[in-house]
Amino acid sequence: MVTSRWTADSAQTAASMRRRGPVLERAILDAALDQLSTVGWNGLTMEGVAAGAQTGKAAVYRRWPSKADLVVDALQSGLPTLEDAPDLGDVREDLLELCRQMRAAMYSRPGFAIRSVLHECDAFTAERFHGVIVEGVVEPSVQMIKKVLQRGIERDEVRPDAVSDAVCDVIPALMMYRSKVCGSEWGEADLVAMIDQVMVPLLRRHGD
Repeated sequence: MVTSRWTADSAQTAASMRRRGPVLERAILDAALDQLSTVGWNGLTMEGVAAGAQTGKAAVYRRWPSKADLVVDALQSGLPTLEDAPDLGDVREDLLELCRQMRAAMYSRPGFAIRSVLHECDAFTAERFHGVIVEGVVEPSVQMIKKVLQRGIERDEVRPDAVSDAVCDVIPALMMYRSKVCGSEWGEADLVAMIDQVMVPLLRRHGD
């Protein structure tokens, strides 16, 4: 009697045959995000992604010839999204709630994936991801900050010239600095201090 034995490779091949096109690609991109958020950029391998997606390495390499190519698409497919700009009737509370949303996005699976790229890649490799991160994460955050500040101007809480690129960059810059350079996290008290000690003084109308 002949006994057939399934190897890991044959099982992966059978699984990939049942999933083709967008379904298989989605599984591969999800596996790449999982690897980035758990073992980081340095630990991510094409073999590990293939195993996580339950497919063969060939299926990954056919679509993405390099690790960087795969990660670019994985990040684009799973960028953390923010809700609409908060409107609680007070610019301080709006900014604080927006910071909470940004913190939640940073600690989501895609957020951890982005942070691993920012923390671990050399300058040359990181350049591949610059556009993805700026266009998909930084610019939307800045636009929501501008929206909150514009509402504050309309409520006469914020001076009219406060909606500048420099002012709107402060929150994302500080949050990324604390995460990347200092390696520390943002607790509630840290968010409150940033708003009360940095942002509110920047936004006050002259004479307030």
